[in-house]
Amino acid sequence: MSGITMEAARLMDILPEADQEFAYEFIKKLVLAWDPDFTKVTAEEAKKIEEAELSGFVDAENIDWDSIGTDD
Repeated sequence: MSGITMEAARLMDILPEADQEFAYEFIKKLVLAWDPDFTKVTAEEAKKIEEAELSGFVDAENIDWDSIGTDD
């Protein structure tokens, strides 16, 4: 968690409960406006995705995509 996120959480914790709820709903609206489908990733998530893709841990060609989610 970034420093600014931790500071925002600390500041929200100081607020009265009703104002905390208001701040939470405001932040939620900002996030949904930025990414309504929750498909964007943070810089940290993008780095982890890239590292995973480059690691060679799982070769996509070795995955039987048609059988994912089946008991076979």
